[in-house]
Amino acid sequence: MKDKIAALEAQDWTRVQLDSYSATIDPVFMRGQAETREVALVTSAALANNRPDTVHGGAMMTFADIALGIGAVDAIGAPNCATVQLNYHFVRSVRVGQLVICRPQLVRRTSRLVFLRGLFEVDGETAGSADGIFQSFTGSGVRAD
Repeated sequence: MKDKIAALEAQDWTRVQLDSYSATIDPVFMRGQAETREVALVTSAALANNRPDTVHGGAMMTFADIALGIGAVDAIGAPNCATVQLNYHFVRSVRVGQLVICRPQLVRRTSRLVFLRGLFEVDGETAGSADGIFQSFTGSGVRAD
Protein backbone atom coordinates (compact mmCIF):
# COMPACT_ATOMS: atom_id res chain seq x y z
CA MET A 1 0.00 0.00 0.00
CA LYS A 2 2.89 2.39 0.70
CA ASP A 3 3.92 2.16 -2.96
CA LYS A 4 0.41 3.11 -4.13
CA ILE A 5 0.30 6.06 -1.74
CA ALA A 6 3.72 7.26 -2.90
CA ALA A 7 2.64 6.93 -6.54
CA LEU A 8 -0.50 9.00 -5.92
CA GLU A 9 1.46 11.69 -4.10
CA ALA A 10 3.89 11.83 -7.03
CA GLN A 11 0.88 12.51 -9.31
CA ASP A 12 -0.26 15.56 -7.27
CA TRP A 13 -2.87 13.75 -5.18
CA THR A 14 -3.32 15.15 -1.65
CA ARG A 15 -4.36 12.95 1.24
CA VAL A 16 -7.70 13.91 2.77
CA GLN A 17 -7.57 14.18 6.55
CA LEU A 18 -10.45 12.01 7.75
CA ASP A 19 -11.71 11.73 11.30
CA SER A 20 -14.38 9.92 13.29
CA TYR A 21 -16.30 7.31 11.32
CA SER A 22 -14.98 8.47 7.93
CA ALA A 23 -11.46 7.45 9.00
CA THR A 24 -12.50 3.79 8.83
CA ILE A 25 -11.85 3.82 5.07
CA ASP A 26 -8.60 5.83 5.13
CA PRO A 27 -6.64 6.57 2.92
CA VAL A 28 -8.62 8.88 0.62
CA PHE A 29 -6.94 11.35 -1.75
CA MET A 30 -8.08 14.26 -3.90
CA ARG A 31 -6.69 16.47 -6.64
CA GLY A 32 -7.82 19.22 -9.00
CA GLN A 33 -9.99 22.27 -8.49
CA ALA A 34 -13.73 22.35 -7.81
CA GLU A 35 -14.76 21.90 -11.47
CA THR A 36 -12.22 19.13 -12.12
CA ARG A 37 -12.08 17.52 -8.66
CA GLU A 38 -11.13 13.86 -8.43
CA VAL A 39 -11.39 11.83 -5.23
CA ALA A 40 -9.66 8.46 -4.85
CA LEU A 41 -9.95 5.56 -2.42
CA VAL A 42 -6.98 3.25 -1.95
CA THR A 43 -8.63 -0.06 -1.05
CA SER A 44 -7.07 -2.45 1.42
CA ALA A 45 -7.83 -5.75 3.13
CA ALA A 46 -9.24 -3.75 6.06
CA LEU A 47 -12.21 -2.84 3.83
CA ALA A 48 -13.04 -6.46 2.93
CA ASN A 49 -15.81 -8.31 4.69
CA ASN A 50 -18.05 -10.45 2.48
CA ARG A 51 -15.16 -12.23 0.78
CA PRO A 52 -11.49 -11.74 1.56
CA ASP A 53 -10.75 -10.16 -1.83
CA THR A 54 -13.82 -7.93 -2.19
CA VAL A 55 -14.39 -4.44 -0.72
CA HIS A 56 -17.48 -4.29 1.51
CA GLY A 57 -20.42 -2.32 0.10
CA GLY A 58 -20.60 -0.21 3.25
CA ALA A 59 -17.05 0.99 2.59
CA MET A 60 -18.07 2.00 -0.93
CA MET A 61 -21.08 3.90 0.42
CA THR A 62 -18.88 5.65 2.99
CA PHE A 63 -16.49 6.62 0.19
CA ALA A 64 -19.46 7.92 -1.86
CA ASP A 65 -20.52 10.10 1.07
CA ILE A 66 -16.98 11.48 1.42
CA ALA A 67 -16.42 12.01 -2.32
CA LEU A 68 -19.75 13.75 -2.93
CA GLY A 69 -19.31 15.64 0.34
CA ILE A 70 -16.03 17.04 -0.98
CA GLY A 71 -17.97 18.15 -4.07
CA ALA A 72 -20.54 19.82 -1.81
CA VAL A 73 -17.81 21.64 0.12
CA ASP A 74 -16.37 22.81 -3.22
CA ALA A 75 -19.79 24.15 -4.23
CA ILE A 76 -20.47 25.86 -0.90
CA GLY A 77 -16.96 27.19 -0.47
CA ALA A 78 -16.88 26.18 3.21
CA PRO A 79 -16.85 22.87 5.11
CA ASN A 80 -20.26 23.42 6.69
CA CYS A 81 -22.56 20.78 5.23
CA ALA A 82 -24.31 17.57 6.20
CA THR A 83 -25.63 14.67 4.15
CA VAL A 84 -29.41 14.79 3.75
CA GLN A 85 -29.77 11.88 1.33
CA LEU A 86 -27.38 9.48 -0.38
CA ASN A 87 -28.14 6.78 -2.94
CA TYR A 88 -25.49 4.35 -4.13
CA HIS A 89 -25.98 1.90 -6.97
CA PHE A 90 -23.62 -1.07 -7.16
CA VAL A 91 -22.59 -1.96 -10.71
CA ARG A 92 -19.73 -4.37 -10.04
CA SER A 93 -17.58 -5.48 -7.16
CA VAL A 94 -14.33 -3.76 -6.22
CA ARG A 95 -11.36 -5.96 -5.39
CA VAL A 96 -8.99 -5.27 -2.54
CA GLY A 97 -5.97 -3.39 -3.89
CA GLN A 98 -7.87 -1.56 -6.62
CA LEU A 99 -7.97 2.24 -6.79
CA VAL A 100 -11.49 3.73 -6.96
CA ILE A 101 -11.88 7.23 -8.44
CA CYS A 102 -14.90 9.54 -8.32
CA ARG A 103 -15.36 12.88 -10.06
CA PRO A 104 -18.16 14.62 -8.13
CA GLN A 105 -20.51 16.55 -10.40
CA LEU A 106 -22.62 19.46 -9.18
CA VAL A 107 -26.19 19.07 -10.42
CA ARG A 108 -27.80 22.05 -8.68
CA ARG A 109 -27.33 24.38 -5.76
CA THR A 110 -30.03 26.27 -3.89
CA SER A 111 -29.57 28.61 -0.94
CA ARG A 112 -29.37 25.65 1.47
CA LEU A 113 -29.13 22.44 -0.58
CA VAL A 114 -26.48 21.04 -2.90
CA PHE A 115 -27.34 18.21 -5.32
CA LEU A 116 -24.47 16.08 -6.65
CA ARG A 117 -23.82 12.86 -8.51
CA GLY A 118 -20.79 10.81 -9.39
CA LEU A 119 -19.53 7.66 -11.05
CA PHE A 120 -17.10 5.44 -9.16
CA GLU A 121 -14.56 3.91 -11.51
CA VAL A 122 -11.88 1.26 -11.31
CA ASP A 123 -9.43 1.23 -14.23
CA GLY A 124 -11.87 3.30 -16.30
CA GLU A 125 -14.77 0.89 -15.70
CA THR A 126 -17.82 1.94 -13.69
CA ALA A 127 -18.09 0.12 -10.36
CA GLY A 128 -20.97 2.21 -9.02
CA SER A 129 -22.87 5.46 -9.16
CA ALA A 130 -24.24 7.75 -6.49
CA ASP A 131 -26.35 10.82 -6.07
CA GLY A 132 -26.62 12.87 -2.94
CA ILE A 133 -28.20 15.91 -1.37
CA PHE A 134 -26.23 17.97 1.14
CA GLN A 135 -27.45 20.82 3.36
CA SER A 136 -25.27 23.82 4.00
CA PHE A 137 -25.42 25.45 7.42
CA THR A 138 -23.82 28.13 9.49
CA GLY A 139 -22.68 27.89 13.07
CA SER A 140 -21.69 24.77 14.93
CA GLY A 141 -24.01 22.21 13.37
CA VAL A 142 -27.31 21.05 11.93
CA ARG A 143 -30.27 20.48 14.22
CA ALA A 144 -32.73 17.69 13.56
CA ASP A 145 -35.74 19.74 14.68
